[in-house]
Amino acid sequence: MIRYFKYYFIVLNLLGFLSMYIDKEKAKANRWRIKENTLLLIALLGGSIGSYMGMKTFRHKTKHSKFKYGIPFIILIQLCIFLYLGK
Repeated sequence: MIRYFKYYFIVLNLLGFLSMYIDKEKAKANRWRIKENTLLLIALLGGSIGSYMGMKTFRHKTKHSKFKYGIPFIILIQLCIFLYLGK
C-alpha cells in the first residue's frame, strides 16, 4: 500500500512541476493558460513540492501571494500530516 502512495506522490509532483512549465510557456506565447485554481489543486492533492520547484525553476507565479505563501503553507500542512500519520 505504501508503494502506491509513493508512486501517487511522484506522479503528482511531476505533474505540478510540468504544469508550472507549461503555464509559463503559454504565458510567454500569450496563449490559453492553466487556471490558477487547477495549479493550486494539484499542489493540494500532493504535488506541492513539484509545484514549488517549478515555481522557482521557471520563475513562474512567484509574485502572486496565493502561490508565494500558499504553496509553502500547503507543503507545511502536508509535512505535518505525514509526520502525524508516520507515528
